[in-house]
Amino acid sequence: MTKIRMRNYKMLQDFLNVESFLTENYQKEDHNGYFLPEFWEYAHTHPMFNPYKAHRMGIWEENNQIVGIAAYEMDVGDTFLFTKRGHEFLYEELLNYAENELTLSSKDNIQSDIWTTDKQIDVVKLLESKGYELIDEESITVYDYKQGFHETVLPEGFKIHSLEEKNDYDKIHECLWKGFNHGDHPDEDIDCRRLMQTGPHFRKDLSMVVVAPDGSYATFAGMWLNGKNHYAYLEPLATVPKYRKLGLGKAILMEAMKKTEEFGAKYCYGGMFEYYNNLGYQDAGKRRMYRKKWKK
Repeated sequence: MTKIRMRNYKMLQDFLNVESFLTENYQKEDHNGYFLPEFWEYAHTHPMFNPYKAHRMGIWEENNQIVGIAAYEMDVGDTFLFTKRGHEFLYEELLNYAENELTLSSKDNIQSDIWTTDKQIDVVKLLESKGYELIDEESITVYDYKQGFHETVLPEGFKIHSLEEKNDYDKIHECLWKGFNHGDHPDEDIDCRRLMQTGPHFRKDLSMVVVAPDGSYATFAGMWLNGKNHYAYLEPLATVPKYRKLGLGKAILMEAMKKTEEFGAKYCYGGMFEYYNNLGYQDAGKRRMYRKKWKK
């Protein structure tokens, strides 16, 4: 029997290998436990990502091929576990590793938060058997392209452009800062917006902005394409508060999804809010967080 070896994640060496592993082993029925390769890449280019603890992530290999991973999204505390099909027996080992390396620690307690989906029945049973409790649940929404795309009309003076056409980092920063309700006065961290366009699969032709009549960016939609598994992934979508309820988000999203369909996508992952259901996204499952605390 081939020996499975565990080692720590080496970010500069392993990033693309992990992304390929997540792509090659994508399972639509359980959404990879919502550990999607686009999710992985977006996190690594996000300004909140903590590279200084990335070595704490764990990789399991068989014949020098990845068969399992225990990792965080932005920082230790939110853990995702995923194995190659046929290697589900590793989940308990992954969980034990996460409890040692990927937890939050306070003066008196240790806390382990594990994300999974309601479709990963065996993982849920494992977590419950180890004393974990469900503390959060979010909808996984998917737009099936078979239903077609809504016809939209932008208000007069507004126009949609891809980032190949319009890519002003200052305007993107202002749009996302205000769109995510951080306040009216953006900081000066323009490098964070440049960083977020450096991922190997970031597509300027698929990511889009709505330009307002005054030239500012009213809405931003980041769109990713998984060509192997024929789906699109939206991250992020934001509209400046004063431009909300004008149909801009709907218009830009329909345009971006149409573009991904041209490249072979058949459906698109959206956000967890009711807004997406109103646009035609359907609930495809639940993303769940399970938590356990224990004394030091």
